[in-house]
Amino acid sequence: MRCDRVWRNARLATLAPGRPGLGEIERGAIAALDGRIAWVGAEADAPEAAETIDCEGRWITPGLIDPHTHLVYGGDRAREFELRLAGASYEEIALAGGGIVSTMAATRAASEDDLVAQSLPRLDALIAEGLTTVEVKSGYGLSLAHELKSLRAARRLGEVRPVTIATTFLGAHALPPEFRDDADGYIDLVCREMIPAVAAEGLADAVDAFCEGIGFTPDQTRRVFEAAHAHGLPVKLHAEQLSNLHGAALAANFGALSADHLEHLDDAGIAAMAKAGTVATLLPGAYYFVRETRLPPIEALRAAGVPMALATDCNPGTSPMTSLLLVMNMAATLFRMTVDECLAGVTREAARALGRLDATGTLEAGKRCDLAVWDIDRPAELVYRIGFNPLHARVLGGQTTWTR
Repeated sequence: MRCDRVWRNARLATLAPGRPGLGEIERGAIAALDGRIAWVGAEADAPEAAETIDCEGRWITPGLIDPHTHLVYGGDRAREFELRLAGASYEEIALAGGGIVSTMAATRAASEDDLVAQSLPRLDALIAEGLTTVEVKSGYGLSLAHELKSLRAARRLGEVRPVTIATTFLGAHALPPEFRDDADGYIDLVCREMIPAVAAEGLADAVDAFCEGIGFTPDQTRRVFEAAHAHGLPVKLHAEQLSNLHGAALAANFGALSADHLEHLDDAGIAAMAKAGTVATLLPGAYYFVRETRLPPIEALRAAGVPMALATDCNPGTSPMTSLLLVMNMAATLFRMTVDECLAGVTREAARALGRLDATGTLEAGKRCDLAVWDIDRPAELVYRIGFNPLHARVLGGQTTWTR
């Protein structure tokens, strides 16, 4: 077998599930053919290739994956940050017309081109840290036209930058002003008009909802999930962030890809997620930014064998974060996750949370050749350091798209 290129003289953290820990291979090599990994193993056994890249002993991991972002939006909410510092709660700000609805106004006022331009700096910051795949939610348009506009803008990000975009329709994010006293009426719109239109245009890979006291009830969420399934779209859920409405169990009953946040998750929710294979996507940036005090049940999730992914939750109100490296440090320091769990959380388990583990997330033959090459002595440095970016090169589909 002759490949397109081979990365030699490397140390590999394959994250392959059949290997212990991070699946490390000292003195390893990776070969690519037609954009996919053709071979992984000991350097001495590497196949011939048209191009050879000497990694000079650097570490290679799968390209990083961010499985939960709200990357496309208009404006910012720095003023609300000041209010929160003065003592206002997330709920108080939302009930006073701030929060998601204030971002809705800025997003509606922006053109599709505006949204792409405003989102690119956020995306570029993630790419510069080795990101190769990112999920982008809608949810700040809250009308059919503006939700479609946001999803189109998200898809365009993958046309103007070398990155894989997964889009999620989050129409059930908040009530727009025109439905202030009619939540069921708005859910009717989401289910009967928005989801069919989004599915018809092929603009979403999944459907999400915000199941919370200041969001939507479990019954309303169930209707969204039923509509999603009727149109062949998998689901995921913002669940148990501020209270326990048993959203995670509901999501698991629909075979959800993931349930996200989960600070108030109970044992029944954990058991349902474990049975369904639903990933727990944890968002330490939001936990930190809103000064939450209740930790997600890491030990119980770990004991139940629930996969744990990590994400930035990049959004203007509760997690204005664009660093997966910082997310890993926060998960370790705030949630007491291990180095192995943190690295798996932004690679293998993040891919699982997007339903894409068959294509990416580990260094295994047959998967897309998405790599991050690091100037580090050991993988723990990626979790341990703060404000430190040791990325040497980023590879997408077998092509080097960024190098220091």
